Amino acid sequence: MLLIVNPRSAGGRVGKRWSAIESTLRGALGDFEHRHTEAPGHATVLCREAVERGVRDLVVLGGDGTLSEALSGLFRDGRPIDAEVTLGLLPCGTGGDFRRTVEMPADLSQAARRIARSQPRRIDIGRIRYARDDGTDAERYFANIASFGIGGLVDRIVNRSSKALGGRVAFMVGTVRALSRYKNQRVRLALDDGEPSEVVVNNVAVCNGKYFGGGMKIAPDARLDDGLFDVVVLGDLSLKDFVWSGRHLYRGTHLDLAEVRFARAARVRAEPAHPGDEVLLDVDGEQAGRLPATFDILPGALRFRC
Repeated sequence: MLLIVNPRSAGGRVGKRWSAIESTLRGALGDFEHRHTEAPGHATVLCREAVERGVRDLVVLGGDGTLSEALSGLFRDGRPIDAEVTLGLLPCGTGGDFRRTVEMPADLSQAARRIARSQPRRIDIGRIRYARDDGTDAERYFANIASFGIGGLVDRIVNRSSKALGGRVAFMVGTVRALSRYKNQRVRLALDDGEPSEVVVNNVAVCNGKYFGGGMKIAPDARLDDGLFDVVVLGDLSLKDFVWSGRHLYRGTHLDLAEVRFARAARVRAEPAHPGDEVLLDVDGEQAGRLPATFDILPGALRFRC
């Protein structure tokens, strides 16, 4: 087993307490090799190198962003490099949203014991092809949720701010700050083979998992193994509308609200209605780039341990 460790997770506490954490994990998991990430994107490199040298059992210790980076090291051109590789998650990050979907304990020792006795299950993975901030083409993979609109701005704010008070508080503060400066954006949106429609949006979430934004239950009925995204469109919401609907977002009771649209699709295509507009992306809590983007579901593409 190879353990990919993000020492900056949990506000840097993983790195500071690694000796004690390692001892706890070895008691639950047995012997393992481990590598620490050293910079953004390094989990992708470490996972790619591991798979190419024949490692088939990997576990990520970190948050949603580290998990997303790891996935991008396991896939190439829309396919797994090795279909028999298994990936597990020991959650220790800012938002912890994917952990909520798979109902993984927040306590590391409990999570490690659960992984030790778990059997891999096949889950869907999302693939996103998009534009980097410099306009060049890029590709990433995600297990949880990718979105565009205010979510991308929230990520930019949160990732530049202190997370000392925890993920939920960091995302709530980031959302309030983003709302004070964000203007709803006009995009062209197409599902599967349908014709694009032009809509004004606050945010559009393309969901494999249920939660994002530090605990918002944006896709309450999403499943990891149904071969479809749950697509949730928060429309032309005002600041007052968003504040009022916030309690519904955390409870997962927002899908019947007037400014919310919901659909299921295996492919989502989106672009700014006006070329040159910057519509920011959020990929598993990371501000990755901007539209245009194409999201594809890869049914049963990963053997996941949880």
